[in-house]
Amino acid sequence: MYELKTKETDSSVIEFIESIDQLKKREDAFKLVDIFTEATGYQAKMWGPSIIGFGKYHYKYRSGHEGDAPIVGFSPRKAKISLYLTLGNEQREQLLNGFGKYTTGKSCIYINKVADIEIEILKNLIEQSTCLINELYPNQE
Repeated sequence: MYELKTKETDSSVIEFIESIDQLKKREDAFKLVDIFTEATGYQAKMWGPSIIGFGKYHYKYRSGHEGDAPIVGFSPRKAKISLYLTLGNEQREQLLNGFGKYTTGKSCIYINKVADIEIEILKNLIEQSTCLINELYPNQE
């Protein structure tokens, strides 16, 4: 049976951030915790060894695969900061106009540093993503 690797843990978010080697990345991680907390109203929790998540929901796919995931989150990786936000493609592209310097993957937005992006647009992305997950998966946390 498949075992999820990314689970909520009791690890300290502060200790994780303080363990980041790069000073600017550490500072950005603390800024992002404040931004995500303000935008969602959820406290930061560690998910696996390196994802800082906010809120939690339980999903179940038609295939039967199910699990828990953070509603939104980020990970201050060595190369770039990964932002985990769920938005419909059209809505996501519209909100990313004017966002700043970023690249995207299938479900992530990658930034080099917080100074490269517009904070108000990030807050909007977080809020929209949180609303979408709460609509898709009501009666959660």
